[in-house]
Amino acid sequence: MSGVDKEIFSDGGAAKILLVGDAGRAFLDTGALREERFEVCANLPDAIEAAAPNRFAAIAVVISPNSARLSSALKALRDRGHTKIVLLTQMYQEPIAIELVNSAYNGTSLANDYFVCPVEPDMLYESLTTAAPPRSRPGLVAAEPAGAQQEDTGIEAAPSAAVQTTTETKIRYLERLATEDDLTGLKNRRYIREFARQIIDRARKENGRVTLLLFDIDDFKHYNDVYGHCTGDEILKQAAALMRRCCRAHDVVGRIGGDEFAVVFWDDPQQKWNGTPPKPAERRSASADHPTQAISIARRFVKELERAGLFSLPDPARQPPGDAGTEQAGFGVLGPEGKGVLTISGGLASFPRDGNTSDELFLQADKALLEAKRSGKNRIYLVGKPESDITDIE
Repeated sequence: MSGVDKEIFSDGGAAKILLVGDAGRAFLDTGALREERFEVCANLPDAIEAAAPNRFAAIAVVISPNSARLSSALKALRDRGHTKIVLLTQMYQEPIAIELVNSAYNGTSLANDYFVCPVEPDMLYESLTTAAPPRSRPGLVAAEPAGAQQEDTGIEAAPSAAVQTTTETKIRYLERLATEDDLTGLKNRRYIREFARQIIDRARKENGRVTLLLFDIDDFKHYNDVYGHCTGDEILKQAAALMRRCCRAHDVVGRIGGDEFAVVFWDDPQQKWNGTPPKPAERRSASADHPTQAISIARRFVKELERAGLFSLPDPARQPPGDAGTEQAGFGVLGPEGKGVLTISGGLASFPRDGNTSDELFLQADKALLEAKRSGKNRIYLVGKPESDITDIE
């Protein structure tokens, strides 16, 4: 098969992937799991027994909703050999996957990589069995010195490590394009919409809390018109970075179009991750009147924006001859006279108080944002609180 390293293992078969867990959570079409490519284990204890050294090209572990002991299981898999381990994760579990990939164990990571589900079985197989650069494999002939003559044998050479690395880089780049905004590095509209849908479904089953913040930059067109689109782009990037710093690690920040941003606040995944169920009082707080943590973060963002501004932009008419660039002083003030400040308007809506689906939440948050705009801008409104912005709510 083109592009796949058909390594032969001790059992005499071609490269196989050991798939661990519920395949239905990872693939849209489980019927596409061909036996010659995948061996399936229903649970981690069975996988640990099956994972003999060099038997599989890779091990793909589906993160289940209650994988409280996944870290220990991954260590046991690592102890069985050096097989590549990847995690198959839902969007809302991505922080857990990132933590495991970044966790060290015996000189390596607990997991080599992760994929956000659903994935195509063939794509996963191709990704995990593509030949690694040959220089690390024992028993191979050393490469010829640079400039040495090579005999033309008429046999096409295998792809070089540089070509393979370039191909992998392109694949990763295309994966990022599908989920990330290329200007700010935030998640894009498609990702935010799908993440909100998934996390609300989860919250509905577990009595969880989800809050959506939609906001945009007041009078953003003015900055583009006066200072140019390069400055406008820089404002968007800096505002995105500031919002991400204000949020918790597991909250999801995205740019959904133009100067409009969205933040999905949700319950800390570690609450489930550490295997400790929430107390009854904590579960009841899902229907609390106001999402206090989301409000606190939104307040912090507004205050940081007021304190910092974004740029020191001198009046273009007073710019010295030959000084073509806009002097960026980190954070400062905006406007031709140096007296304007960057402000935002936003709307907050919460599940289940303001809507039962992601579409309802987006609709309600957008209505609150428009009300904030009509009321003078530079404020964030809660759904149902059109008379005051969040700075007035205790």
